[in-house]
Amino acid sequence: MREEEFDPSRDAQQWDDLPTISLKNWFHGTQAEKREVAKALYAAATSSGFFYLVDHGIDQTLIDAVYGQSKHFHAQPEAYKDQYNINKSLIHRGWVSRAETVGFETDGKILNNYHEAFDMSFEVAVDDPRASKGFGLIGANVWPDLAGFQATVSTYYDAIYGLGRELMAGFELSLDLKPGTFLDHVTIPPSQLRLLKYFENDEPIDELNVGIAAHSDYECFTILNTSGPGLQLMSYEDHWVEAPPVAGAFVVNLGDCLEAWTGGLFKATQHRVINLGKERYSLPLFFSVDFETEIKPLPEFSSQHSRARYPAFIAGEHLWGRTINTFPYLKRHYESGELVVNFEIPDENPFKRLSLEELTTPSDLSVNAPVPRL
Repeated sequence: MREEEFDPSRDAQQWDDLPTISLKNWFHGTQAEKREVAKALYAAATSSGFFYLVDHGIDQTLIDAVYGQSKHFHAQPEAYKDQYNINKSLIHRGWVSRAETVGFETDGKILNNYHEAFDMSFEVAVDDPRASKGFGLIGANVWPDLAGFQATVSTYYDAIYGLGRELMAGFELSLDLKPGTFLDHVTIPPSQLRLLKYFENDEPIDELNVGIAAHSDYECFTILNTSGPGLQLMSYEDHWVEAPPVAGAFVVNLGDCLEAWTGGLFKATQHRVINLGKERYSLPLFFSVDFETEIKPLPEFSSQHSRARYPAFIAGEHLWGRTINTFPYLKRHYESGELVVNFEIPDENPFKRLSLEELTTPSDLSVNAPVPRL
């Protein structure tokens, strides 16, 4: 029997109407109507900090097919899935087992994240000169030999990645930026798609037993589809907000790179998944820019304050550093000297924020704990 002393909604605002943006006029409207969509994107990015996206052009049958492939893969015996274990990859592709997500020690306590995943990213041929040499994030995906898996997941990746490019163009317009200001940096991005499964379990519903602990995403934004409740996002005003799944809609939350590029006008959305003890699946696409892209406040958002708050960094180094810090198999390679980087990896993401409630009543859970994502 599950313990119910902990109310997973206790720190969450209950909004009757979360922001919803339709892309119908973005795809089919006049230039004036496209600008109205861009205004809606700006309003959401500077108020709630996240939004539901509808009329996005991705057919539900394709989404359902990817969920089917995800469930089929995750239902396989562990010995089968281990053939594709991410710890056998140099470029962080494949199956993320529970060994990578449970048992993080923090302040003498153990943090458990109840999920596993299959991770893939932008496909670059092994012999492409742009592919990572040794450890890195750019290269070819790992594909299980399950009927239809590669074809279905690849088709979905192309569709959701294409939607991400449209959103990036929308953000450019919303900020009155020259077309291509962002998208010129999106050619071979390490934009990762995760096929996530959250486990049914009887563990206590508390802050040390979670679906995924609170964090922001390291890229520009995330496009998420999910099969059940549990997701909470932190609003622009730093309150936790329930974000239940909506049929036919994606949830979009902003990431670290857009916060820095806009000098803090857009905030990276902190989010978490509460452990409700129920089996649940989700499909997040983390939309990134190219590895070598320098991120700092654009001239339009540059001030003495924003430059001090957001010193320049390389997008891929930020992503790779946080990934190394999060995944035990990578951290082992890094600490042993097998994995070498030429940049500093801070213990904690500098974009980390706490809710107003957490600042008032500090959690027992250390904010320095490594956090798997969404």
